[in-house]
Amino acid sequence: MLIGTEAALAIAVAGAAGREPRFADLVRAGLAPTLRKREPGFAGLVSIMVGQQVSTASAAAIGGRLTAALGEVSAARIDAVGDDVLREAGLSRAKIATVRALAEAVRHGALDLEALGALPADEAHRRLVALRGIGPWTADVYLLFCLGHPDAFPAGDLALQEAARDAFALSGRPSAPEL
Repeated sequence: MLIGTEAALAIAVAGAAGREPRFADLVRAGLAPTLRKREPGFAGLVSIMVGQQVSTASAAAIGGRLTAALGEVSAARIDAVGDDVLREAGLSRAKIATVRALAEAVRHGALDLEALGALPADEAHRRLVALRGIGPWTADVYLLFCLGHPDAFPAGDLALQEAARDAFALSGRPSAPEL
């Protein structure tokens, strides 16, 4: 079952709490996660890429400028503008290359973003990270927040690792496999 509603999230949280007593303690204390659904598809994936390694405020500003410049964040609109437009919106050279590679993959059918939600998480993840510039974190965040995939988790996310260290009173930040 995909996690796309509050009810589905409640079921997933209950299942996780049943498997991890420390998580169950957090849930009982009122610290359950909230539904953080994002737009799926090309625009959603670009939004996640824009937000990599920048503050939330910077990501919002860049995303706003990108939408204003393109009118619609789509593969066709990316193809229709020069790099200068993307750079002026705030994208780095690496992010421009990634967005262009994504647009090409979507346009040529090498990546079907709509079909990813029906795939097992590991296969969907593999298809995303096969694209130049899309790493495990981006793939996991897209699968989790845009598609609501219950088997995706960005365990390499430093903020999540720090939150787990704090929440579970660990002596150090857990590694991705430990998390």
